[in-house]
Amino acid sequence: MSSSSEQVHAPARLHLRRRSGYVPAAPVTGALRAVETFLLSGGQQTARRNAWAAVVADRQRAKDRREAEYEMAALAGGERGGAARPR
Repeated sequence: MSSSSEQVHAPARLHLRRRSGYVPAAPVTGALRAVETFLLSGGQQTARRNAWAAVVADRQRAKDRREAEYEMAALAGGERGGAARPR
């Protein structure tokens, strides 16, 4: 235990006004990175970042596939009005 002279007091929470009320304003991303760095070894950080890169690449491939399917449907059914545009 620490003596009363060694106690550290956290600063009061800052709040931002939003339409739905008050929300705490904090540098969440920086705090999460600091926790990640502290808790995870370098290999685990790399694995997590590689996994996220794979997710992003999968999403891009899915988007490209939807666009290609749309184009193929539009070419195949051009006389019938084509296909609905993908999102």
